[in-house]
Amino acid sequence: MVEASYPSPFEPRSQTDCRTNDTTGMSASLEVIAAWAGDARIQTSSLPAFAFLDIETTGLAGGTGTYAFLVGIARYEGDHFNLAQFFLRDPGEEPAHLLAVEEFLAPCEVLVTFNGKAFDAPLLATRFLTHGWRFPLANVAHLDLLHLARRLWRDRLPNRALGSLEVEILGLPRTSDDIPGWLIPEMYFDYIHTGDARPLVNVFYHNAVDVISMVSLLDHIAHLLDDPIHAQIEHSLDLLAITRLYDELGRWEEAIPLYRLAIQRLEEDAHRQEAVRRLSLLYKRRGEWESALALWKQAAEAQQLYACEELAKYHEHYTRQPHEALHWTLTALELLNTPACPRSERLAWQPEFQHRLERLKRKITG
Repeated sequence: MVEASYPSPFEPRSQTDCRTNDTTGMSASLEVIAAWAGDARIQTSSLPAFAFLDIETTGLAGGTGTYAFLVGIARYEGDHFNLAQFFLRDPGEEPAHLLAVEEFLAPCEVLVTFNGKAFDAPLLATRFLTHGWRFPLANVAHLDLLHLARRLWRDRLPNRALGSLEVEILGLPRTSDDIPGWLIPEMYFDYIHTGDARPLVNVFYHNAVDVISMVSLLDHIAHLLDDPIHAQIEHSLDLLAITRLYDELGRWEEAIPLYRLAIQRLEEDAHRQEAVRRLSLLYKRRGEWESALALWKQAAEAQQLYACEELAKYHEHYTRQPHEALHWTLTALELLNTPACPRSERLAWQPEFQHRLERLKRKITG
């Protein structure tokens, strides 16, 4: 085992800081992240119970013949993170290797990985089960930062790999000591054949940076989600992504001002119209019809078909004014018949509006 101590990327929270009521010791609450992950333990567990894990393997396909020859785990201890790297010198030593990993993971209540739900955790579980042992992480909370990163940055970043996030989000590019992940299995097999471990120093670097980056990424995301209205979010698309997440979690009181801010800041009309649509439907769910109607009329003027549909539904079913509903239905059909209307939209919307038109005519003549 190689062990190193690094200064904590987390700023310890003051005992008098009233922004959070959890015991993690982080400077930002994990409440929203825990709600998104559906596991309250992410918020309530103490920071020493967190384990940040990344593995290097003898193959990317997984399976019973794939070994996790390097397991990097970081844990918070006092003011530092202890990074331990467990190296499998020989496949025959795997039982001792796994026992050492299990011992270091003993305090773990929350596992943090990047793509670990699909790869790291299942592969480690397979290695333990191969020896007839219970996987020690089977019942802990698991936060996979890849899935959260995709939710937050899928609209802005074409690549959400950890190395890309280090540069684009954390501003921490790797040094020339790093190597591409696809080379790592071959380098381990070379070591097995030659016994020369010196080239593996780059593999150890790659693994260490992966682990430490997860720590920094979690802290960064926690700050973004803890108080996004005051987080000085640079990119408006990031603000929209955070707002969507708040909306989907049912945190509507916080989502409404975030939507308003996003509408002010978004530059591209398509993204701004998406924010308007989502905010209008949020008002609808809350029964705030006046606010919803104002946004629908604004969107209808911008030739948004969903707004015409919502206005038609509102007047047909809520105000019982079929003539007003007919007006918005005909407006939509006119938009659909313009040359600028994409064929896909015409195919998707025209049957619905045509059906509504016929129903409204029957109601009016009725």
